[in-house]
Amino acid sequence: MNAKRVIGVLGLLVVAAGIAMLTAVPISLLFGGADAIALLSSSVITILTGAALGVVGRSDRSNLRVREGFAIVTFGWILIPLFGALPFLLSNSIPSFTDAYFESVSGFTTTGASIVTDVEALPHGILYWRSLTHWLGGMGIVVLYLAILPMIGFGAVHLFKAEVSGMSKDKLTPRVVDTARILWGVYMLLTASEMGLLMLGGMSWFDALCHSFGTIATGGFSTKNASIGFYQSPYIDIVVTIYMLLAATNFSLHYAALRGNIGGYFRNEELRFFLVTYAFVVAVVTLATLHTNFDGNFADAFRYGAFNIASVMSCTGFATSDFALWVPLAQAMIFVAMFPGGCSGSTAGGIKMVRVYLLLKSVSTAVRRLLHRRAVVHIRLDGDVVDDDILVKVGAFVLFYVGFFVAASLILLETGLDAVAAFTATATCLAGIGPGLGSVGPMSNYHHLSDTGKYVLEVCMVVGRLELFTAIVLMSPAFWRS
Repeated sequence: MNAKRVIGVLGLLVVAAGIAMLTAVPISLLFGGADAIALLSSSVITILTGAALGVVGRSDRSNLRVREGFAIVTFGWILIPLFGALPFLLSNSIPSFTDAYFESVSGFTTTGASIVTDVEALPHGILYWRSLTHWLGGMGIVVLYLAILPMIGFGAVHLFKAEVSGMSKDKLTPRVVDTARILWGVYMLLTASEMGLLMLGGMSWFDALCHSFGTIATGGFSTKNASIGFYQSPYIDIVVTIYMLLAATNFSLHYAALRGNIGGYFRNEELRFFLVTYAFVVAVVTLATLHTNFDGNFADAFRYGAFNIASVMSCTGFATSDFALWVPLAQAMIFVAMFPGGCSGSTAGGIKMVRVYLLLKSVSTAVRRLLHRRAVVHIRLDGDVVDDDILVKVGAFVLFYVGFFVAASLILLETGLDAVAAFTATATCLAGIGPGLGSVGPMSNYHHLSDTGKYVLEVCMVVGRLELFTAIVLMSPAFWRS
């Protein structure tokens, strides 16, 4: 592996993060500037360090290979949050390194799990940076880099393949850089449109901006302790629900729709499966909570059910109600909904709906083959036959995912966390959701966890963001052989 090339590109990514950090300074000054020096200092340190790393790899302009692509993406998700934690530390908003790094990793991986006990006490510059971390992480700071600094060469395709979420890596255009620009164009359009609609609902421009960052990135950091529930507005609930579902949809479908092909939404089997599953879970949760949690008020039961299930299934993590207090059936449905995640090619995390869909079709096909041994049965997705090799990879991924979930949960149990909190914290951090159940529910946080527990969950966040296989490849001895 070309280590100098990897270090050089990582340096440029760190510089990009430092420049993004710099945008928080004018926001801070606009609201009094209490944290402006900390943000400016953090930005300067980040940019200078990134530039120094860039100098190391300056002399090497060779194209990136697969090994370098995987290494850059993996180490990028570890290194960039390290610098992202600086504003929290230098402003004394989060004085503990463990907590600051946890918050930064949670932001960049769009998890939204927080250790902050009083969000509203944070200065505006820090709140903005906190929300910006998951907006940058939502589409991937590597893809951002591809869009604005096309100097990597043809090897950029390996970064793109390692970074873009899910099984869908459709080449929207022949050039990876153009594809990255298109994805970010759609991303910014969705962010701006949601911000405008939230302002129409009475949100301040600052809160609307931060919550739009959190929605489109499916991150979930809020500027309010009660999250979206602070506003008690059916209009805001509806807007955010719609945009959470849009953010959990394959972005190539949004691009196609902007070009006039709206029918793509209806023809995509994964999206149909996602929406049917969402409707089913909402129906069950609404009926389960109708009389026990909402005193027979169907409108409230449906409104809160639709919002919070959209938040969980899109892996966003906003909340309008403390679903940790809902009836056991509703909590069980929420726990199960933590695993599938959104659609491939979206900013959502989780296993991804297309994998769950193919796994279910594989089971159905296996049963049919047992009943009709001579029948030739193929599994199709959007009209195309799915190769057995892909089905094997889907099964392996789900097996790895469940195995990693169980292992991490057992480690958390050893730290003294109760079973409900341990299993749901692992599930939400691995899927990039944020709030779990019990002591890590939507109206609680992760501050009370031990340092060991926090580091375990940080690993879950990064591994989940990398979709396991990238991390597994990096740990393979064969990966490091020249």
